[in-house]
Amino acid sequence: MANRGGNSASRAGGSAGTGSNRTCQFKLVLLGESAVGKSSLVLRFVKGQFHEYQESTIGAAFLTQTVCLDDATVKFEIWDTAGQERYHSLAPMYYRGAQAAIVVYDITNQDSFQKAKNWVKELQRQASPNIVMALAGNKADMANKRTVEYEEAQAYAEDNALLFMETSAKTSMNVNDIFMAIAKKLPIGPPPGQPQDTVDVNQPAQQQKSGTCCK
Repeated sequence: MANRGGNSASRAGGSAGTGSNRTCQFKLVLLGESAVGKSSLVLRFVKGQFHEYQESTIGAAFLTQTVCLDDATVKFEIWDTAGQERYHSLAPMYYRGAQAAIVVYDITNQDSFQKAKNWVKELQRQASPNIVMALAGNKADMANKRTVEYEEAQAYAEDNALLFMETSAKTSMNVNDIFMAIAKKLPIGPPPGQPQDTVDVNQPAQQQKSGTCCK
């Protein structure tokens, strides 16, 4: 497992001075076939960078990033999983207890879209019943080579109650937007002063509840 560090600065919208001082911590996992650009999406979101030749993830990599909503700051604990088949059996370790997932496919690779559907089915069967799932059609900058039509993926996403966007880690198209859309669907909980389940963001992740987690 690689740990590529993280970045506590928000790049996904809002301003640090406008939200409340509540911080909500959520586990998010990225799943998808190898070489669809999962690591590139995370690198673009967390560090604002893109590398044309990204090394394959071994096992999983862990990063963090925060986004600011109107009433809270959302801290994502991001697990970027390896897409190679030999690592498939490890995936439940990473999506177990996750409150959000992004399933990624390559719009120029029809097979990667079919594999994405398999991941969605697995999450529907084994992940938390309240998990927020998004489908990302990556490599939108290569639309001239697409084999998966936007309308096909959008219809599938609607049928399965998934958030859906086409993204490009290379140009940053919709990268911040998809994380922000997920943040807005997560259970932030009631405003300060009203009863709520609280979690200390300094606790180890395995000790935290999987529901609302604001402090």
